[in-house]
Amino acid sequence: MTALGAVFRPQLPPERLRALARLADETGLEELWLWEDCFREGGLTAAAAALAWTERVRVGVGLLPVPLRNVALTAMEIAALHRMFPGRAVVGIGHGVQDWMDQVGARAASPVTLLREYTDALRALLRGERLTTAGRYVELDGVALDWPPREPVEVLVGATGPRSLRLTGEVADGTILTSATPPDGVRAARRLIDEGRTAAARTTGSPHRVVVNLYAATGLDATARLRAELKAEGLDTVPGLGAAGDAQTIADAVHRLAEAGADTVVLQPTADEPDPESFIRFTAEEVRPLVP
Repeated sequence: MTALGAVFRPQLPPERLRALARLADETGLEELWLWEDCFREGGLTAAAAALAWTERVRVGVGLLPVPLRNVALTAMEIAALHRMFPGRAVVGIGHGVQDWMDQVGARAASPVTLLREYTDALRALLRGERLTTAGRYVELDGVALDWPPREPVEVLVGATGPRSLRLTGEVADGTILTSATPPDGVRAARRLIDEGRTAAARTTGSPHRVVVNLYAATGLDATARLRAELKAEGLDTVPGLGAAGDAQTIADAVHRLAEAGADTVVLQPTADEPDPESFIRFTAEEVRPLVP
């Protein structure tokens, strides 16, 4: 079964989150995703609030830029969310947008090396291990969480390029792909992820979850809004990207991503979505019944 979610975009002010999170919970939406875009809402702060305001919806953060956060602090925050809200927090990490990392003086000379060291350390800490390591970027001396999660925690990593995608297969529990990924891109990403899993001898055991964001718009001006969004992002020439129209049109686009290898599809409204509440309700009540 393909899981379905929707994004609370950080172009909305944080005070809008409470109503939208409660609506997602009430309408049966499976996952509500947040972004930690610079310099908008903090991802873990917003996730904790959304989890506290709701009862059942899973809340994802896609993603935390690792240059901004010490790995021990990230492990503490994630562990706390999982102990307070068991099974409902989904946290992804990644390189972050390099221009933003430059702005705050945190850009790494080797983002892939940082992400590898960080992911390895984060997963070990969340398993309750006491960790001593001295890498190029991650240094820990006998660090262990006093309150590790009670159950195994899924660590997702966002990736786009081939090296990063192979890395997610090697070290992560799942991969987050951006809304710039059409079905053929999902297939290509799956191949690279599998190469990484094979290289690390991780092809047995738990499956590797792939989360894909999908540009989606509905309503009278849906096609125009989607076209404008793709053009603004420089993606208007990418075939098979995004979907605009009624519930069946969106569900068909979700199905194409699922056939290509997506386990979870997260609908991403346009930045100028005029009615975010209706978009959440549309996703949960109209699209979800059409997605197998």
